[in-house]
Formats: sequence, structure tokens, C-alpha cells
Amino acid sequence: MTAYVIPLIFLTVLIASFFKKKDAYGMFVEGSKGAIELMVSVFPYLLTVMMAVEVFRVSGVSAAVANFISPVMRCIGIPAELTELMLLRPLSGAGSMAILDNVYTLYGADTYIGRCASVIYGSSETIFYIAAIYMSRVEFKRLRYAIPVALIATFIGCIVGCLLLRVT
Repeated sequence: MTAYVIPLIFLTVLIASFFKKKDAYGMFVEGSKGAIELMVSVFPYLLTVMMAVEVFRVSGVSAAVANFISPVMRCIGIPAELTELMLLRPLSGAGSMAILDNVYTLYGADTYIGRCASVIYGSSETIFYIAAIYMSRVEFKRLRYAIPVALIATFIGCIVGCLLLRVT
């Protein structure tokens, strides 16, 4: 059934534009122009975030920080093996996906560590990536409280998720 969703949406839009006497092709072209303008304005912010994340990961700083704080993570119920995933997830979707894949390879997806990794990855967001896109599109550029609140909420969600996995 899911294979028919996109063609069904496409067909619905074409039928609706026909009955409303709108130029579907022209509207699509206008939307594409807007997408190109959006990409041009957002690209510098995305590039900056991606470069910073890659430097953070490749330099070994993320692994060093993860090793340093892993005893604290273990005390609050998060497996020490997942510390780097928790550090990298707010920064990079691709980098954290690579760590998640490594966790699955080493420990398996059905183990406690694998399930905790799934919860951490699935219940968190790339906060800095989203903030970079948001900052590129709005006039108001101060995220004084938004980023810390998002990071705290992500951290609490990871702790609660791992705790729930431990008791089930």
C-alpha cells in the first residue's frame, strides 16, 4: 500500500488543480525556483555545521570527550558505549548513523545496548543542524534558550528511554 502513496498524492494534486483551473506545471516550476533560492541561502549554514561536526569527529575530540564522561553516563543508566552517540546525535545525523551502525555490528540490534542506541537515535534530533537552517531563514537570530532547552530535553529523553528499556 505504501508504494502507492506518492503516486496517489501526485494524482490528487493534478486532479485538484484541474478542477480549480490552476496551472499545475507552472506552480511546480515556481515552487522549484523557491527551492533553489532556499538552498542558496541555507547552504553556507549547512556547510559550516557539517564541517564543524566532521572536524569534531575526525580529530578524535568526540571520542576523547565520550571516554571522559562515560563513567557519569554509566551512573545515570546510559551504557558507556553509547556516550559518543549521545554527543554526536545533536550535531550530525550521518555521523550518528555511522556510530549506530557500529553499535549494531559490535553488540547486535537486539541487545540492551543496541536497543538503547535505537532509542537514543530515534528520540533525538540534530539540534544544531535544525538551528542552522532556522537561523538562515529568520530575522530573529538569538537562540539563547532554544538550544539549551533542546539539549536538556534530548538528554532527559535518552535517560528515560534507557531506564524504560532496563525495566521492561
